[in-house]
Amino acid sequence: SGAMSSGGADVVVVPVYRWMPPEDIAPLDRLLDATVSRGLDALTFTSAPAAASLLSRAEVRGLLPELLAALHHDVLPACVGPVTALPLQNHGIGTVQPERFRLGPLVQLLCQELPGRARTLPIAGHRVEIRGHAVLVDGALRPVPPAGMSLLRALSRRPGWVVARAELLRALPGAGRDEHAVETAMARLRTALGSPKLIQTVVKRGYRLALDPAADSKYSVG
Repeated sequence: SGAMSSGGADVVVVPVYRWMPPEDIAPLDRLLDATVSRGLDALTFTSAPAAASLLSRAEVRGLLPELLAALHHDVLPACVGPVTALPLQNHGIGTVQPERFRLGPLVQLLCQELPGRARTLPIAGHRVEIRGHAVLVDGALRPVPPAGMSLLRALSRRPGWVVARAELLRALPGAGRDEHAVETAMARLRTALGSPKLIQTVVKRGYRLALDPAADSKYSVG
């Protein structure tokens, strides 16, 4: 925008909007970590500079491939409009956008999209729905610690299949080489879920989700 001077020859540019990086980068890093760890169900963007800023910060921290993978497969990127989506689209990320480019329709879009994306499994006679940072067991919300969610996501990639402790250890953030970390995190996960029978221990092999027998063929359990 601009304002004409009294002489009518000069234009004075008046900036009406400017993107500034946050003074405290810690909240941005926490958001980035939560996205990479799949602790979020969706990530919303209301401006292109905000999207570009997250991508730039991820690149600085060496997390850009992990961020893009999360947005490709697990965390839903929702943008208020096509201009906002451009930085993500330039990295090959598809987004969802409301028909009307406003915050209200963006929230409505999330309410429509997220229920259909949640993964629901029939496990040990229960209906288990896996969310970003919590689990619904028969409709009851069960908050789960980040380590437990990492284990649960690793088990749910192949429902009913045995997952070795070594593989589960790799799924734990910062767990090191001690497989006892898996046992500790698994005990806390079972407590958080409120039903220890949801996850079976297979002696000398690892753990598996106790998928209901009727669901075996659907999930190709072996």
